[in-house]
Amino acid sequence: MVPARCPGPCASLALALLLGCGVAFCLGQNDTEPIVLEGKCLVVCDSNPSSDGAVTSSLGISVRSAGAKVAFSAVRGTNHEPSEMSNTSMTIYFDQVLVNIGNHFDLKASVFQAPRRGIYSFSFHVVKVYNRQTIQVNLMQNDYPVISAFAGDQDVTREAASNGVLLMVEREDRVYLKLERGTLMGGWKYSTFSGFLVFPL
Repeated sequence: MVPARCPGPCASLALALLLGCGVAFCLGQNDTEPIVLEGKCLVVCDSNPSSDGAVTSSLGISVRSAGAKVAFSAVRGTNHEPSEMSNTSMTIYFDQVLVNIGNHFDLKASVFQAPRRGIYSFSFHVVKVYNRQTIQVNLMQNDYPVISAFAGDQDVTREAASNGVLLMVEREDRVYLKLERGTLMGGWKYSTFSGFLVFPL
């Protein structure tokens, strides 16, 4: 096995860090290519490394935890009237968390807050029940709408507004769902809201 190629003294420190993590080595393609390891560490040799979510040395090495995963999925399990939905914010609330790796989804507020900068995937499925009104649901990022979905068929008892997107998200950005148009007075049981970190930046 060959240690990651790093310029100058970076090689010795990288090797020591990897040995301390007890992980396998792999050969980098160039001096700044991140080396993905099977164990617990990721060593990046970079003259201008990011300190976001990483431990960085003066020699330009960023050591990231390969276990820093982020994912959530929330669902609406009850069908009662949305009395708790604010008339001003119109945030769509969820009452059960199925997955919350990293604990970055606040169930009470029904808001996801990003722990780090990166590319994230989000999807939602908001069901209206016995409601002949058209609804519009927005995915919000820091109070700005990013994507929308509509449900407006008046001849069905249940219909869903669904959409999904990949987003560049900054650390501490807030992502949530907002009812932009219509009401959910018939309930919104079985609605879901999910997201996960695709890769950090």
